[in-house]
Amino acid sequence: MIATVLLSFGVLFLAELGDKSQLMALTFALRYHWWVVLSGITVASVLVNLIAVGVGHFLGAALPTGVISLFAAATLIGVGLWTLRESLSNSTDEGDEAAPQTRSRSAFLVVLSAFLLAELGDRTMFATMALATNNNWVAVWIGSVAGMVAAGGLAIVIGVTVGKHIPERIIAVCSGLLFLYFGALTLLEAFAHGLGTPLAALLSLALPALAGAVLLLLRRRAASPASVLDHYVAEQIPAAPHEVQ
Repeated sequence: MIATVLLSFGVLFLAELGDKSQLMALTFALRYHWWVVLSGITVASVLVNLIAVGVGHFLGAALPTGVISLFAAATLIGVGLWTLRESLSNSTDEGDEAAPQTRSRSAFLVVLSAFLLAELGDRTMFATMALATNNNWVAVWIGSVAGMVAAGGLAIVIGVTVGKHIPERIIAVCSGLLFLYFGALTLLEAFAHGLGTPLAALLSLALPALAGAVLLLLRRRAASPASVLDHYVAEQIPAAPHEVQ
Protein backbone atom coordinates (compact mmCIF):
# COMPACT_ATOMS: atom_id res chain seq x y z
CA MET A 1 0.00 0.00 0.00
CA ILE A 2 2.86 2.38 0.81
CA ALA A 3 4.38 1.75 -2.60
CA THR A 4 1.07 2.63 -4.26
CA VAL A 5 0.80 5.82 -2.20
CA LEU A 6 4.31 6.87 -3.21
CA LEU A 7 3.67 5.97 -6.85
CA SER A 8 0.44 7.97 -6.94
CA PHE A 9 2.09 10.89 -5.19
CA GLY A 10 4.96 10.98 -7.69
CA VAL A 11 2.71 10.67 -10.73
CA LEU A 12 0.31 13.41 -9.65
CA PHE A 13 3.03 15.75 -8.41
CA LEU A 14 4.95 15.52 -11.67
CA ALA A 15 1.74 15.80 -13.73
CA GLU A 16 0.78 18.99 -11.91
CA LEU A 17 4.14 20.70 -12.42
CA GLY A 18 3.60 23.41 -15.00
CA ASP A 19 -0.06 22.42 -15.43
CA LYS A 20 -2.80 25.06 -15.51
CA SER A 21 -3.91 23.97 -12.02
CA GLN A 22 -0.55 24.89 -10.55
CA LEU A 23 -0.58 28.20 -12.39
CA MET A 24 -4.07 28.81 -10.99
CA ALA A 25 -2.76 28.12 -7.48
CA LEU A 26 0.01 30.67 -8.02
CA THR A 27 -2.49 33.21 -9.33
CA PHE A 28 -4.90 32.69 -6.44
CA ALA A 29 -2.00 33.06 -3.99
CA LEU A 30 -1.39 36.54 -5.40
CA ARG A 31 -4.96 37.54 -4.53
CA TYR A 32 -5.97 35.67 -1.38
CA HIS A 33 -4.44 34.50 1.89
CA TRP A 34 -2.24 31.44 1.37
CA TRP A 35 -4.19 29.33 3.88
CA VAL A 36 -7.46 30.03 2.05
CA VAL A 37 -5.95 28.91 -1.25
CA LEU A 38 -4.36 25.81 0.28
CA SER A 39 -7.62 24.88 2.00
CA GLY A 40 -9.58 25.21 -1.23
CA ILE A 41 -7.00 23.15 -3.14
CA THR A 42 -7.04 20.45 -0.46
CA VAL A 43 -10.82 20.07 -0.39
CA ALA A 44 -11.01 20.12 -4.19
CA SER A 45 -8.23 17.52 -4.41
CA VAL A 46 -10.00 15.23 -1.95
CA LEU A 47 -13.25 15.43 -3.88
CA VAL A 48 -11.93 15.19 -7.43
CA ASN A 49 -9.59 12.31 -6.65
CA LEU A 50 -12.33 10.48 -4.80
CA ILE A 51 -14.45 10.75 -7.93
CA ALA A 52 -11.51 9.65 -10.07
CA VAL A 53 -10.70 6.51 -8.06
CA GLY A 54 -14.40 5.68 -7.82
CA VAL A 55 -14.86 5.94 -11.58
CA GLY A 56 -11.62 4.14 -12.35
CA HIS A 57 -11.96 1.33 -9.82
CA PHE A 58 -15.68 0.70 -9.63
CA LEU A 59 -17.23 1.98 -12.84
CA GLY A 60 -14.45 2.05 -15.41
CA ALA A 61 -16.31 4.84 -17.24
CA ALA A 62 -15.51 8.45 -18.10
CA LEU A 63 -17.29 11.60 -16.98
CA PRO A 64 -18.94 14.04 -19.41
CA THR A 65 -15.75 16.08 -19.70
CA GLY A 66 -17.12 18.45 -22.34
CA VAL A 67 -19.85 19.79 -20.06
CA ILE A 68 -17.47 19.95 -17.11
CA SER A 69 -14.90 21.86 -19.14
CA LEU A 70 -17.59 24.33 -20.20
CA PHE A 71 -18.49 25.04 -16.56
CA ALA A 72 -14.80 25.24 -15.64
CA ALA A 73 -14.12 27.76 -18.41
CA ALA A 74 -17.14 29.84 -17.40
CA THR A 75 -15.95 29.88 -13.79
CA LEU A 76 -12.42 30.94 -14.71
CA ILE A 77 -13.60 33.67 -17.08
CA GLY A 78 -16.08 34.90 -14.48
CA VAL A 79 -13.36 35.11 -11.81
CA GLY A 80 -11.12 36.93 -14.29
CA LEU A 81 -13.73 39.54 -15.16
CA TRP A 82 -14.61 40.00 -11.49
CA THR A 83 -10.93 40.52 -10.62
CA LEU A 84 -10.44 43.06 -13.41
CA ARG A 85 -13.58 44.89 -12.31
CA GLU A 86 -12.15 45.09 -8.77
CA SER A 87 -8.85 46.46 -10.06
CA LEU A 88 -10.67 49.10 -12.10
CA SER A 89 -12.82 50.25 -9.18
CA ASN A 90 -9.79 50.32 -6.86
CA SER A 91 -7.81 52.46 -9.30
CA THR A 92 -10.54 55.10 -9.30
CA ASP A 93 -10.95 55.06 -5.51
CA GLU A 94 -7.71 56.31 -4.02
CA GLY A 95 -9.07 56.23 -0.51
CA ASP A 96 -9.53 52.49 -0.56
CA GLU A 97 -6.19 50.91 0.23
CA ALA A 98 -7.41 47.61 1.65
CA ALA A 99 -6.05 44.54 -0.08
CA PRO A 100 -8.64 42.64 -2.12
CA GLN A 101 -7.87 39.46 -0.21
CA THR A 102 -9.14 41.09 3.00
CA ARG A 103 -12.43 42.09 1.38
CA SER A 104 -13.29 38.79 -0.25
CA ARG A 105 -15.67 36.77 1.91
CA SER A 106 -16.11 34.01 -0.63
CA ALA A 107 -12.47 33.38 -1.54
CA PHE A 108 -12.58 29.79 -0.32
CA LEU A 109 -15.62 28.96 -2.43
CA VAL A 110 -14.07 30.65 -5.46
CA VAL A 111 -10.86 28.63 -5.12
CA LEU A 112 -12.73 25.41 -4.38
CA SER A 113 -15.14 25.67 -7.30
CA ALA A 114 -12.45 26.77 -9.76
CA PHE A 115 -10.11 23.92 -8.86
CA LEU A 116 -12.85 21.32 -8.68
CA LEU A 117 -14.14 22.16 -12.13
CA ALA A 118 -10.68 22.59 -13.63
CA GLU A 119 -9.49 19.21 -12.35
CA LEU A 120 -12.56 17.26 -13.45
CA GLY A 121 -11.71 15.85 -16.83
CA ASP A 122 -8.12 17.06 -16.65
CA ARG A 123 -5.18 14.78 -17.51
CA THR A 124 -4.34 14.35 -13.82
CA MET A 125 -7.80 12.95 -13.18
CA PHE A 126 -7.36 10.39 -15.95
CA ALA A 127 -3.97 9.48 -14.46
CA THR A 128 -5.65 8.84 -11.12
CA MET A 129 -8.36 6.77 -12.80
CA ALA A 130 -5.73 4.68 -14.56
CA LEU A 131 -3.83 4.07 -11.33
CA ALA A 132 -7.01 3.07 -9.47
CA THR A 133 -7.86 0.48 -12.11
CA ASN A 134 -5.05 -1.89 -11.12
CA ASN A 135 -4.09 -0.69 -7.63
CA ASN A 136 -5.60 -0.23 -4.19
CA TRP A 137 -8.00 2.66 -4.67
CA VAL A 138 -7.57 3.99 -1.11
CA ALA A 139 -3.80 4.17 -1.53
CA VAL A 140 -4.19 5.82 -4.93
CA TRP A 141 -6.61 8.34 -3.45
CA ILE A 142 -4.27 9.24 -0.58
CA GLY A 143 -1.21 9.53 -2.81
CA SER A 144 -3.05 11.53 -5.47
CA VAL A 145 -4.42 14.04 -2.98
CA ALA A 146 -0.99 14.45 -1.37
CA GLY A 147 0.69 14.94 -4.74
CA MET A 148 -1.84 17.48 -5.93
CA VAL A 149 -1.73 19.46 -2.67
CA ALA A 150 2.08 19.41 -2.67
CA ALA A 151 2.21 20.81 -6.20
CA GLY A 152 -0.33 23.47 -5.27
CA GLY A 153 1.60 24.32 -2.11
CA LEU A 154 4.75 24.83 -4.14
CA ALA A 155 2.90 27.24 -6.41
CA ILE A 156 1.47 29.07 -3.38
CA VAL A 157 4.95 29.59 -1.93
CA ILE A 158 6.08 31.10 -5.22
CA GLY A 159 2.96 33.27 -5.42
CA VAL A 160 3.34 34.58 -1.87
CA THR A 161 7.03 35.32 -2.40
CA VAL A 162 6.44 37.13 -5.67
CA GLY A 163 3.40 38.98 -4.33
CA LYS A 164 5.46 40.72 -1.65
CA HIS A 165 7.39 42.65 -4.28
CA ILE A 166 4.57 43.61 -6.66
CA PRO A 167 2.02 46.44 -6.17
CA GLU A 168 -1.50 45.24 -5.39
CA ARG A 169 -3.09 46.80 -8.48
CA ILE A 170 -0.61 45.12 -10.82
CA ILE A 171 -1.32 41.80 -9.10
CA ALA A 172 -5.05 42.30 -9.58
CA VAL A 173 -4.72 43.05 -13.29
CA CYS A 174 -2.29 40.20 -13.97
CA SER A 175 -4.48 37.77 -12.00
CA GLY A 176 -7.59 38.75 -13.92
CA LEU A 177 -5.87 38.40 -17.28
CA LEU A 178 -4.41 35.01 -16.32
CA PHE A 179 -7.84 33.70 -15.35
CA LEU A 180 -9.24 34.83 -18.68
CA TYR A 181 -6.37 33.02 -20.40
CA PHE A 182 -7.01 29.81 -18.44
CA GLY A 183 -10.72 30.00 -19.25
CA ALA A 184 -10.11 30.45 -22.98
CA LEU A 185 -7.51 27.66 -22.98
CA THR A 186 -9.91 25.30 -21.22
CA LEU A 187 -12.57 25.96 -23.85
CA LEU A 188 -10.20 25.40 -26.76
CA GLU A 189 -8.72 22.24 -25.28
CA ALA A 190 -12.18 20.81 -24.71
CA PHE A 191 -13.93 21.70 -27.96
CA ALA A 192 -11.13 22.27 -30.48
CA HIS A 193 -9.00 19.15 -30.23
CA GLY A 194 -7.63 19.54 -33.74
CA LEU A 195 -5.78 22.75 -32.89
CA GLY A 196 -3.12 21.14 -30.76
CA THR A 197 -1.80 22.46 -27.46
CA PRO A 198 0.72 25.04 -28.81
CA LEU A 199 -1.80 26.64 -31.17
CA ALA A 200 -4.55 26.58 -28.52
CA ALA A 201 -2.19 28.26 -26.05
CA LEU A 202 -1.42 30.95 -28.62
CA LEU A 203 -5.05 31.59 -29.59
CA SER A 204 -6.06 31.75 -25.93
CA LEU A 205 -4.05 34.97 -25.62
CA ALA A 206 -6.70 36.78 -27.66
CA LEU A 207 -9.21 37.02 -24.80
CA PRO A 208 -6.86 38.54 -22.16
CA ALA A 209 -5.38 40.81 -24.83
CA LEU A 210 -8.84 42.15 -25.66
CA ALA A 211 -9.74 42.53 -22.00
CA GLY A 212 -6.44 44.32 -21.33
CA ALA A 213 -7.11 46.77 -24.15
CA VAL A 214 -10.61 47.52 -22.83
CA LEU A 215 -9.27 47.95 -19.28
CA LEU A 216 -6.59 50.35 -20.50
CA LEU A 217 -9.19 52.37 -22.39
CA LEU A 218 -11.44 52.60 -19.34
CA ARG A 219 -8.57 53.68 -17.13
CA ARG A 220 -7.53 56.38 -19.57
CA ARG A 221 -11.10 57.63 -19.71
CA ALA A 222 -11.30 57.66 -15.91
CA ALA A 223 -8.03 59.61 -15.75
CA SER A 224 -9.12 62.21 -18.34
CA PRO A 225 -8.86 65.91 -17.38
CA ALA A 226 -12.62 66.20 -16.97
CA SER A 227 -12.68 63.33 -14.51
CA VAL A 228 -9.77 64.77 -12.55
CA LEU A 229 -11.51 68.18 -12.41
CA ASP A 230 -14.75 66.60 -11.20
CA HIS A 231 -12.85 64.73 -8.50
CA TYR A 232 -11.13 67.96 -7.40
CA VAL A 233 -14.40 69.89 -7.25
CA ALA A 234 -16.05 67.10 -5.25
CA GLU A 235 -13.22 67.26 -2.71
CA GLN A 236 -13.47 71.03 -2.38
CA ILE A 237 -17.25 71.25 -1.85
CA PRO A 238 -17.26 69.84 1.73
CA ALA A 239 -14.46 72.23 2.64
CA ALA A 240 -16.38 75.31 1.48
CA PRO A 241 -18.32 75.98 4.75
CA HIS A 242 -15.11 75.85 6.79
CA GLU A 243 -13.43 78.31 4.44
CA VAL A 244 -16.37 80.75 4.85
CA GLN A 245 -16.03 80.62 8.63
